[in-house]
Amino acid sequence: MIRVLLADDHQLVRSGFRVILDLEDDIEVVGEAADGRQAVDLAGALKPDVVLMDVEMPGMDGLAATRSLASGDGPSVLILTTFDRDEYLFEALQAGASGFLLKNGTPEALVEAVRVIARGDALLAPEITRRVIEASVRVDGPRLSTRRMEELTPREHEVLVLLAGGATNAEIAAALHLGETTVKTHVSRVLTKMGARDRTQAVVLAYELGVVRPSRG
Repeated sequence: MIRVLLADDHQLVRSGFRVILDLEDDIEVVGEAADGRQAVDLAGALKPDVVLMDVEMPGMDGLAATRSLASGDGPSVLILTTFDRDEYLFEALQAGASGFLLKNGTPEALVEAVRVIARGDALLAPEITRRVIEASVRVDGPRLSTRRMEELTPREHEVLVLLAGGATNAEIAAALHLGETTVKTHVSRVLTKMGARDRTQAVVLAYELGVVRPSRG
């Protein structure tokens, strides 16, 4: 059972998400928060697996709340927003979010996003995520030491490149002619060596370190 906490300052929005998620046999909404501070407090008390986090909320906003949750052994955070601004969404990833989803998506996309985030198996909306990361790298350039990259084996480097392309474990296994169990082991080692909390942060680091170059245009 995937335990979910909803954080949004609009009760109608929270109610809508609850209706969608409560229809699923493997998902349970365990609580609702109306602002970032309440989300952090409830996350500590209820121990959800995933927090659906709005960005603009009174008091502590969603980005600050995400940074607070990501600083410890907290739940994975899925940012839900109506704002499709590259710099805004990239800030959410830097804050420690495991992914993001625009609120104008479908109920099916929301349910699948929760499942994906809960298992830490793949990036959300990889085509959007790559655009956000690439836009930030164009502006800021690499900011991190390459020491982390030097610790990766050639095979782990290949896995990281495929991760940055939004590939799932199954797709990585097919591309490298490996078993999925072996791929999971490689992914785990990549995250550990790069000091990344999850796959999303590993991809951010891959772009910042120049492992994957931003596309032109």
